[in-house]
Amino acid sequence: MNVRKMTVPVASGNQPERTCIGCRKKGKRNELLRLVAEGSGSNVVLVDERRRMAGRGAWLHPSESCLALALKRRAFGRALRGAAGTAAVERRITSGPSVARVPATATPTVQPESGSEN
Repeated sequence: MNVRKMTVPVASGNQPERTCIGCRKKGKRNELLRLVAEGSGSNVVLVDERRRMAGRGAWLHPSESCLALALKRRAFGRALRGAAGTAAVERRITSGPSVARVPATATPTVQPESGSEN
């Protein structure tokens, strides 16, 4: 009996790759920002933090150099069909990741258990 063994590649951390609209280099999806054009006929570009917004998406490295290249190449308009308002993207990249920063001296708020509010 002729038995053929099949080798299946192990999916150890394989992420889909996307191309940055600024530098045109490929990167893992979790390393890039997803951008979408705001709906209802507006030409404003929004950052899709959760990567769930509807519509065509474009991807950009969260660096000022890639943002500058994308602006210089007018890549937003081509990737998102006429979108040009990039203020939200510029604000997100220059401010860094949107992580809720809690001061180290703050004490966490504890919710009372059900029924023990009295």
